Amino acid sequence: MGWGRTLLMGDIGNRLDIEDTERDIASLKQEIAGSFRKDMSQDEKIGRLITENAQLKLGFASLVRLLIRKGSISKDELAGVVAAVDAEDGSVDGQFTGKVV
Repeated sequence: MGWGRTLLMGDIGNRLDIEDTERDIASLKQEIAGSFRKDMSQDEKIGRLITENAQLKLGFASLVRLLIRKGSISKDELAGVVAAVDAEDGSVDGQFTGKVV
């Protein structure tokens, strides 16, 4: 319901919206996990993960380029965000070795 729920019910409506979103995310996680429970060999699963990873990288790179081209984010702002994310695991090394939540 979004803004209407928040407008009419205040914090309670806001919390209900958050719960709806949490339910949607849990459903998507189950759907994604279920697709890997199929009868596939380990090599097939790895191949699928490699393909999906490449598609995600391409989509992400395209989105970042679009945001920069439209002026929604500057290269310096993006570099700052990347540096902050890199530092999340306690080491600024271009890799993430921390816990995935």
